[in-house]
Amino acid sequence: MYLNKVFLYGNLTRDPEVKALPSGTQVANFAIATNRVYKDKNGAKQESVEFHNVVAFGKLAEIIGQYMKKGRPLFVEGRIQTRSWDATDGSGKKYKTEIIAENFQFGPSGQGGGGSTSNRQPTTDNVEAKQDEPASGIAYPEEEIKAEDIPF
Repeated sequence: MYLNKVFLYGNLTRDPEVKALPSGTQVANFAIATNRVYKDKNGAKQESVEFHNVVAFGKLAEIIGQYMKKGRPLFVEGRIQTRSWDATDGSGKKYKTEIIAENFQFGPSGQGGGGSTSNRQPTTDNVEAKQDEPASGIAYPEEEIKAEDIPF
């Protein structure tokens, strides 16, 4: 079995650019910056930044285009894909490696909110409900859970 899975958490480096394909499907293009802090061989603290091109389709693209802006944190789950094409200036074949988003979660913001999506679009009611949730984001059942009820 082979696996092509990517998890990224970083900040958007630019506002998402949303376009429509001829079929009417929405496409959002944006980039995420991730950083890594480490110590070099002399023990000095170093930081390196990577920039990742991300593409989202359909409802994911619409939601990201609507709610995300440059500088906002975003968690993206997806796969790596490399496209190739022949350059129009005759300089040969060109390549671009991108992350195809399959799922995402909004990062924390100063307004509260946040949430996740997987091919679904939140309504205004859902967004407001998420802002009213406790900080932990966990909704506990009101009834008491008994050990005998747990199936394992």
